[in-house]
Amino acid sequence: MIDVIQVVTTTSSREESDRIARTLVERRLAACVQVAGPIESTYHWQGKVETSQEWICTVKTRRTHYPEVEDAIRQLHSYEVPEILAFDVTACSRGYWDWLRGELADFTGPEIV
Repeated sequence: MIDVIQVVTTTSSREESDRIARTLVERRLAACVQVAGPIESTYHWQGKVETSQEWICTVKTRRTHYPEVEDAIRQLHSYEVPEILAFDVTACSRGYWDWLRGELADFTGPEIV
C-alpha cells in the first residue's frame, strides 16, 4: 500500500475553502487541494433536516500527515462538527507519485512498485 490519502472536507464558503487549501499547501501538509462548488448538501443537524450550499475540498497528502491535516482543518473551520474524511489511494501514476513526494514535508514513504 502506498502512503497517499485523499482527505475531504466541506465548508460554507469559497473563502473558507480557499483559506484551508492555501494553509495546508503552504505548510506542506498537502501537495494539492482541489476546491469545487458550490454543491448542495442535505443532512440532519440538531434534530432537523437542513439543506445548504457548500464547497468541497479534496486534499492530496500522506497517511502520516493525517493528524496534522485534521488539526489544521479543525482550527480553520467554522463548523462545530466539520466533515473530515480520509480515503486510501490504492494506485498512483509514477509521475504524480514523484511530484507528490517532492511537495510534502518529510516525505519518506516507500517506493511505488
